[in-house]
Amino acid sequence: MGENRAGLVYGFAAYGLWGLFPLYWPLLEPAGAGEILAHRMVWSLVVVAVILLALRRWAWIADVVREPRRLALLALAATVVSVNWGMYIWAVNAGHVVETSLGYFINPLVTIALAVLVLHERLRRVQWAAVGIGAVAVAVLAVGYGRLPWIALTLALSFGTYGLVKKKVAMGGLESLAAETSVQFLPALAFLLVLGSRGDSTFTHHGPGHAGLLALSGLVTAVPLVCFGMSANRLPLSTLGLLQYLAPVFQFLIGILHFHETMSTEQWIGFLLVWSALVLLTADAVRNARRTRAAAPLPATAPAADAADPAAAPAGTP
Repeated sequence: MGENRAGLVYGFAAYGLWGLFPLYWPLLEPAGAGEILAHRMVWSLVVVAVILLALRRWAWIADVVREPRRLALLALAATVVSVNWGMYIWAVNAGHVVETSLGYFINPLVTIALAVLVLHERLRRVQWAAVGIGAVAVAVLAVGYGRLPWIALTLALSFGTYGLVKKKVAMGGLESLAAETSVQFLPALAFLLVLGSRGDSTFTHHGPGHAGLLALSGLVTAVPLVCFGMSANRLPLSTLGLLQYLAPVFQFLIGILHFHETMSTEQWIGFLLVWSALVLLTADAVRNARRTRAAAPLPATAPAADAADPAAAPAGTP
């Protein structure tokens, strides 16, 4: 019971921190999204390398280097998550916090669609219904926004693809982040050096506080990931599947209450449809997990979960 409580604390910490990200990225202005993204990549590698050095977890590097296919998948993961991070940072600082929350709300639906299209998995009727409701929601939201909700769709598709690639790579969170930021490091560092040579870098021109906040982006990226890893080792996947909705809920509330973003009637209807689809998915995932445990009891920390269930979706790392 103590382990379960600790897992919940770590889980709330991870998803709570991810949910509070919209409050952090505006603090880094006047740096543009490209500069913030590059600093996040560079400093994330520094922080993760220090953590791995302290834990003496380096054995995995030799195994990865000997596997060209795995290296290619890690490079793809780094590319896709770069798109996700960059879009998220830009959208938050451009005043689209509510739409970014939509992206992470519909991410489980995208994960299910990819499971069908790429992995050729079969869905249960409730899952098909949820995907159908999600498609209707996107159409309604397109009317409300006067355009396709392309920010939300880019976030959901990029992170859904990232989760699919990570499933094939099969590495721990810290190790995976270290490998991905290693791929990102040189291009990001080169971008920052070019930016500095042109006099366009804000890192050295806006005081030590601004420079410190940019450097802190590495720790901001790593800490919730560490908390998630400690939570995942203690909680069933079905519980993690429920906790994952905390981040977009926080983002949505921050967009409405803190940044005072407005919502049209059509947008409210679209969000309500998405939330209805998530309620169906969650209820179905919990019911399926209970049936699975009843049929073949497993340790409480690692119950079986359908890969197409939202409970099996990857952690959100905006």
